[in-house]
Amino acid sequence: MKYMLIMRATDEAFASMGEFDFDEMLETVGKFNDELIRAGVLVAAEGLDDAAESVVVDYSSDPPLVTDGPYGETKELFGGFYILNVASKEEAVEWAKRSPMGGAGFKTEIRRVTGIDEFPQDNVWIQKERAWREATGQL
Repeated sequence: MKYMLIMRATDEAFASMGEFDFDEMLETVGKFNDELIRAGVLVAAEGLDDAAESVVVDYSSDPPLVTDGPYGETKELFGGFYILNVASKEEAVEWAKRSPMGGAGFKTEIRRVTGIDEFPQDNVWIQKERAWREATGQL
């Protein structure tokens, strides 16, 4: 099963990251990533650019309204993610507990990633997506 570990931080915690030595942070995160790779569970891992550079598309009007990010009032920012292929939610939790992104103001949300096999296989759009995934080596 795939699980997404969503790395979140309060505005204050996110701002405090600038106080850390960048090379030391890369070393710490790199070691954790290496553990995930050696365990064979890492599918993807990415950080996100500064939320101030984002835009938000709001679908509550027609046409949708596009505004500069982040998301209006924020209490926590989504700063990056990992996708792990593990046996259970409990295993995903154990990996999250080992993450070096800890401390006050930091959280990790864990959500299962649904797979294409969970959708009706007789649906034409699912069949087209499956064909695309097979053609691109994603299945």
